[in-house]
Amino acid sequence: MNKRTFLSGLLLFFCVTALHASTKQKTFFTDTALNKYNVSWSTPGPGSAQSMPLGNGDIGLNVWVEKNGDLVFYISKTDAWSSDPQADEWMNQGGVLSKLGEVRISVNPNPLAKDAVFRQILRLGTGEISIREGMGNNRVDMRVWVDANHPVVRVETKSASPSTVNVRLENWRAGITDTVLGAQKNRIAWYHHNAANADAHLANLTFGAVIKGDGFINKDDNTLQSAKATNAQLISIYPLTGIAANGSQWLNKLEAQINQIQKIKLDDSRIAHNEWWRQFWDRSHVFVTGDSLAYKTTQGYLLQRFVTACAGRGAYPVKFNGSIFVVDNPARNVNADFRAWGGQYWFQNTRAMYWPRLMAGDFDMMLPLFNMYAKILPANTAQVQEYYHHGGAYFAETSPFWGGVNYVGPDAKANYTAHYFTPILELSMMMLDYYEYTGDANFAKKTLLPIASAGLQFFDEHFKRDSTGKLLLDPDNAIEMFWKVHNPAPDIAGLHAILSRMINLPVNLVDEKSRSQWQRFYNELPPLPTVTDKNKTILLPYTGPQTIQSNNSENPELYSIYPFRLYGLGKPDLDVAVNTFNSRKQRAKGCWVQDPIQAAMIGDADVAKEYVSFAFTRKDPTLKFPAFWDKGNDYMPDEDNGGNGENGLQQMLIQVDGKKIMLLPAWPTGWNADFKLNSPFNTTVQGKVVNGKLTDIKVTPATRMADVVVLSK
Repeated sequence: MNKRTFLSGLLLFFCVTALHASTKQKTFFTDTALNKYNVSWSTPGPGSAQSMPLGNGDIGLNVWVEKNGDLVFYISKTDAWSSDPQADEWMNQGGVLSKLGEVRISVNPNPLAKDAVFRQILRLGTGEISIREGMGNNRVDMRVWVDANHPVVRVETKSASPSTVNVRLENWRAGITDTVLGAQKNRIAWYHHNAANADAHLANLTFGAVIKGDGFINKDDNTLQSAKATNAQLISIYPLTGIAANGSQWLNKLEAQINQIQKIKLDDSRIAHNEWWRQFWDRSHVFVTGDSLAYKTTQGYLLQRFVTACAGRGAYPVKFNGSIFVVDNPARNVNADFRAWGGQYWFQNTRAMYWPRLMAGDFDMMLPLFNMYAKILPANTAQVQEYYHHGGAYFAETSPFWGGVNYVGPDAKANYTAHYFTPILELSMMMLDYYEYTGDANFAKKTLLPIASAGLQFFDEHFKRDSTGKLLLDPDNAIEMFWKVHNPAPDIAGLHAILSRMINLPVNLVDEKSRSQWQRFYNELPPLPTVTDKNKTILLPYTGPQTIQSNNSENPELYSIYPFRLYGLGKPDLDVAVNTFNSRKQRAKGCWVQDPIQAAMIGDADVAKEYVSFAFTRKDPTLKFPAFWDKGNDYMPDEDNGGNGENGLQQMLIQVDGKKIMLLPAWPTGWNADFKLNSPFNTTVQGKVVNGKLTDIKVTPATRMADVVVLSK
């Protein structure tokens, strides 16, 4: 957890402690609608494929119970990047986002030895997992939670009869790349240290943890055991990632962090933890009822949002290919450090988890994405100057967290991502939305404007003009689908959308010189490529004869609907968007497919429902947790599947265009709903849908009610 998150946690702790000092044991979240979607299992394990996710935004756990009653979990962290020269090509290019290790907790006597009563519950409202093993005098209850405000994992055990507890570190890298410290007093300590001669961005990065517990003593370097049998035990695990020259230096930093956390009473930290989750769920919600798909759609939506919250407040963005919840994969003979497509960030995949954060009100979870690209910008700008001798910057579709671009002049060989310049445009669109939703002028000045301005400058200076004075994007990929084409639709749409919004930013953000340059550039933009056949106009993926070989399964022409929103409900020429969507060639479902969002944005409720419900029922068949999505084109648990499902469901309920708020733009017959979602200008909209009618609508602030339009049939 980074410094800012840690300090914010301390502030929240002090505020909540003062507020709730007289009611420390009270549970503050009692929303029965949410509790209905808690995940409950009555059979244990046997392995990580049967794990539940848990986390505090930076530290994550995969939690399961084995058939012998042992509680086991993997520990992960959003910044635990390792350098492994033996990893496969993809993983080596961006670093390996590794597990910290595995922890096994055993209770003696074993409560499952005499009876098979078992229950494991993920409690969404309080961000914890509770486990019950056995009954009567054999009963043992365990509670696992990752403190929402501090970098510590807590495991609490309570037994009906006195029992002893063993805690063991099981680290498959120990003695190879990881070090388990010896001669520790009443604790286990271990770390991974990247060598000083590793890639400069990974060198000396060190991560690991310390395990402690009152009344626990060392059995060996890897094992703690309770000194005597008792009815209650508390085990605390303190992870840390940081730059350190050696293990001793890293341990000194961690000990200072532990000392600060131990000053806070456990009950007080639990109250603050519960309060964080209460506030999180109060930001927004969507509950759908009706046909057989309604429950699973709601469950998928809520669980995907929970999984993102567990990994979304760390130092780096959520990884599309498994987040921090990757598990062992026997089918590929790989452990939980492996992920297909490796450690790099693929923008087209990463975006899927971040667009839904706007309506969900999870603005804090968007900052790791924005901050990573803001840090990348200076180096990419320097490389653009070196390669092309002009200003501006772009972001490669695929890059490690430290960024970088390759030379891709007109003579460079075509491939999926070589002449692919779209990410900086879509990121700018998302940042403009973030500014509209939050009104954060400081963010606009320090992050939005530098990135968006650099992207516009790159396109302005990198490409020539045609004989009519219009911008000529050539060679330029139409995303990964068509390579080195002429005037691809995604980039033209992005430039139209971004420039029109940048020009209209307030005077306290934009000077007249910049506004004038953007207006000049806007006037030079070419129109979107189209064709008219049988009196129907449709958008094309690029300009000119449609003879270029396709290389993927995407519809670049639909970027004008989403993410760049030039066409859609309430906008001119809706029929062009509908015609284009209905004539699309690629119609696959799930994973990074954007059809559920685009269908909603043209008002096609039936198709939107079909694609959204598919996304939220596409669980990986080898994994037990209902929101560990099938790998599709990526790697399980695939985050694109759930992110696009979230976005599609939100767009079915609410769409925005400037200040206009359109309700029920694509809501299907037979589904009812109870929802609260966010809109631009610090607005929330609540309501219910009952038999196709909107009821109980509440808009905050109330003055924004004048901007609401109901589009239901």
